[in-house]
Amino acid sequence: MHKQDRLQILRKPEWLKIKIGHGSEFREVQEQIRSNGLNTICTSGDCPNKYECWSRGTATIMILGNICTRHCKFCNVDPGRPLPPDPNEHIKVANSIRALKLKHCVLTSVDRDDLPDFGAGHWAKTITEIKLRNPDITIEGLIPDFNGHNDFTQIVIDAEPNVISHNLETTRSLTPKLRSKAKYDTSLNVLSYIANSKIIAKSGIMVGVGETEEEVFQTMDDLLNVGVKVMTIGQYLQPTLSHYPVIEYVHPDQFAKYKEIGLQKGFQYIESGPLVRSSYFAENHINVKLK
Repeated sequence: MHKQDRLQILRKPEWLKIKIGHGSEFREVQEQIRSNGLNTICTSGDCPNKYECWSRGTATIMILGNICTRHCKFCNVDPGRPLPPDPNEHIKVANSIRALKLKHCVLTSVDRDDLPDFGAGHWAKTITEIKLRNPDITIEGLIPDFNGHNDFTQIVIDAEPNVISHNLETTRSLTPKLRSKAKYDTSLNVLSYIANSKIIAKSGIMVGVGETEEEVFQTMDDLLNVGVKVMTIGQYLQPTLSHYPVIEYVHPDQFAKYKEIGLQKGFQYIESGPLVRSSYFAENHINVKLK
């Protein structure tokens, strides 16, 4: 058996068992998503926390369609040529959030390299509409890199979400292997620009793709050096056999170590665990104190 084949059928350990929820909150979120034709990264990204989060009445809404113009080797979102953005999506999203009575929402999107502004205007319009129809809500935007154009990142900043997140996804050395177009330094520059705007900057990575402990610590330092206050660390789970293989299932004790070291280094929040994803308990991250 080839090494690649062996890695692709690596058995999941006990600590990666997923909670399945089917309560009334789960069904309500599911119905709102279906009835309004919305997309969520929970479904498109095959998130392991979907049942837990939906049962708590929360969801991460994905705007600008469900087809991505990039083809990253870790991501379960379909790549290809997207349809034009739904001109009424901002209203559908805002109304769904109001119907679900959410206190905090997370928005994300596919990459839209096909659009002149890479989707930044649609992002701002959606955030503005959410705030208009839900005046007490707090918002996190998990944004793409907008091809490194700070003027488009500024459009989202001007809409004033409470937190803006952009994921490094992995360490510097592994970025070319996992990310199809995004560059490590481009992502750091995006995060630096966000932090300098005095909005909470947040980022996340996956582990179990061949990184070393030292590389994770260096990634922490790189994020802190550009002003990131919140970091998430989770186990990479291979969506299909055609995606990048899992190299290692990282033990919960190692995740605990990453959290401890990260807090010692200076992060205000570190979410670190096998099933942690970018938006996992994201409502806690609005409490970061900016200096």
